[in-house]
Amino acid sequence: MRSFHTTALILGLAAPALAQTDESSWSLSRLGGLDSLMGEIVALLSTVLLFDFGTGLPLIVAVLLFGGIFYSFYFGWFSIRAFRHAIDIVRGIYDDPNDPGEISHFKALASALSATIGLGNIAGVAVAIGTGGPGALVWMIVTAIFGMSSKLASCTLAIMYRTIQSDGRVTGGPMYYLEKGLELRGFKRLGRTLAILFAILCIGGALGGGNMFQSNQTVEALGVVSPLFKTYDWLFGLILAALVGAVIIGGIQRIASVTSRLVPTMCILYVLSALFIILSNIGEVPAMFVLIFSEAFSGQAVEGGILGIAIIGITRAAFSNEAGIGSAAIAHAAAKTEEPAREGIVAMIGPFIDTIVICTMTALVVLLTGVYKDPNLQGKGAEMTATAFGSAIPGAEIALAIIICLFAYSTMISWEYYGERAWEYLFGGGSLLIFRLLFVLFVWIGAVSQLANVISFSDLMILSMAFPNIIGGIILSPLIKQKLQEYWARLQRGEMRRFK
Repeated sequence: MRSFHTTALILGLAAPALAQTDESSWSLSRLGGLDSLMGEIVALLSTVLLFDFGTGLPLIVAVLLFGGIFYSFYFGWFSIRAFRHAIDIVRGIYDDPNDPGEISHFKALASALSATIGLGNIAGVAVAIGTGGPGALVWMIVTAIFGMSSKLASCTLAIMYRTIQSDGRVTGGPMYYLEKGLELRGFKRLGRTLAILFAILCIGGALGGGNMFQSNQTVEALGVVSPLFKTYDWLFGLILAALVGAVIIGGIQRIASVTSRLVPTMCILYVLSALFIILSNIGEVPAMFVLIFSEAFSGQAVEGGILGIAIIGITRAAFSNEAGIGSAAIAHAAAKTEEPAREGIVAMIGPFIDTIVICTMTALVVLLTGVYKDPNLQGKGAEMTATAFGSAIPGAEIALAIIICLFAYSTMISWEYYGERAWEYLFGGGSLLIFRLLFVLFVWIGAVSQLANVISFSDLMILSMAFPNIIGGIILSPLIKQKLQEYWARLQRGEMRRFK
């Protein structure tokens, strides 16, 4: 998940690239005026969303955490019991080519992961450890375990209430299950209100956090390789916009085709680089895990003790895997299946890969190289991680910059799909070309400008998506539980058809 200027104090991730003006960037005075206006709105939204009631835990993060805890216990820890089955589903064992939908279970998972795996995994973990000490990782993992249940809930609902058009195209996600599901529960007006609110927030988040920030950070990352990327940011922005446009025009099938190749590739590149450092220091790894778990409960890493460490870890995890936001449900709604519970089970792997696997790898690299102790790197997430990799692998900073670009690109094309589905819900399918053109334009704007407040506003809109999604999801939780229990009973009786 992305981190922006207005949430820097809470998240510990400063965004100097957004706060400073690059002299080589184009001067967009009118947009600059908009950015200034947005600053006041951002301040107001931050006051509400990041209000902590004196606990240090922002309201929005508390809502996300509460949703995950509620689902985990209400569903009887289904996310743990069904984990092995989730792997079998992703392997394609239960893929029926005749099932309704547009993409396979694996491609749906890859599309959702492409929107979440990114700077949060590279920079956010380093920030958490630099601020809260090694013990913060434990709380990130705990939060991710609860987050698996949130993904399970929203993506089960996505299949239950999706609509398959006459041409086979799928429309689904929180907008649809909030409206249809709550209407069936006797909350028609509430459902429609929450659905519209979610769609508006999703569009804003897609254009900013899922787009402008990504293209902006791509230019910043490539600037490490060569200053020419910043000097000619307008040209690179055009090229990047064209690359995004070439994929999104093909809809979810082309997006899924690209992400199903791109996500495994970039994850493998990152994990292999991290594994090289970890295996090179394998003798120190057990001591690192002892340090991680001991400091998670020692209360010595930060002022405020255990609660302080936990808040840092919980916050970073919530922003990294986006569990509870509801965005992933839009991608999973397109899966080829007639079993809502099956797709929910697939979706719960997302937080596991994003936080428990990728973030743990980053944490071990940062700890083993010792860079987290450097006072000059405190609060500088991406720089700390880059320094850690560079200290162990010569030239790794360049490889990391390329990986960041891949992460950003995959995030953009997935968030375009999320925004497109929300746009279609509000304005109809006939106007989708308008949104696609807007999205491509915003790719370029993000590359050539430093609109800190506009992008921060969009980030807060993404976070706000959690409110309607979790409120509606909890009301609909009895229906989710029923689907899960029915599916699991049939699976245990051996009634599920296997295709491999």
